[in-house]
Amino acid sequence: MISTGDMKRGQTVELEGKLYTVVEYQLFKLGKGNSEARIRIKFRDLLTGNPIERSFHTDARLPRANLERRPAQFLYSDGDLYHFMDSQTFEQFPLERRALADSVNYLSEGLSLQVLVHNDRPIGVELPINVDLKIAETGPAYRGDTASAGTKPATMESGLVVQVPMFLDTGDVIRLDTRSGQYVERVTAAP
Repeated sequence: MISTGDMKRGQTVELEGKLYTVVEYQLFKLGKGNSEARIRIKFRDLLTGNPIERSFHTDARLPRANLERRPAQFLYSDGDLYHFMDSQTFEQFPLERRALADSVNYLSEGLSLQVLVHNDRPIGVELPINVDLKIAETGPAYRGDTASAGTKPATMESGLVVQVPMFLDTGDVIRLDTRSGQYVERVTAAP
């Protein structure tokens, strides 16, 4: 069991017989003069990808989902199916786009990650904190641009659009934080 007061983004719980992951949580008070605090939590169904929102007392407890994490590698995508390989057994398995939600924005061929398994069935993935992606398209870099001069939008090879420093150019490989989607550093410059 896990207290709703200790809930964190990315944790998985079991509600009404279904598995949900915490997307967002917020503490709020019911109204003026009312000292009772509650927690509003946005969940995402791990199997269908559907979002739900619930509010709980701060001292409520939810059953923690019994998930196993196994090392895996992303292979390729084929339409709405994303194919992975278990790094221990070398078995390949697909996951649907809706089960992966926003994780698809950070996938690149060969990426090592953790697959979430429930009752011997893969149901989702857990990304590493940082991933390296290639910039597929961005505006030109001009002489004199510096890291502190501002940012510009850049489209990654996965289709994700992030704000990057002005000095970066198409073809550069950059490191992104998967928790916030923000630029961390340049890994390699374009040839």
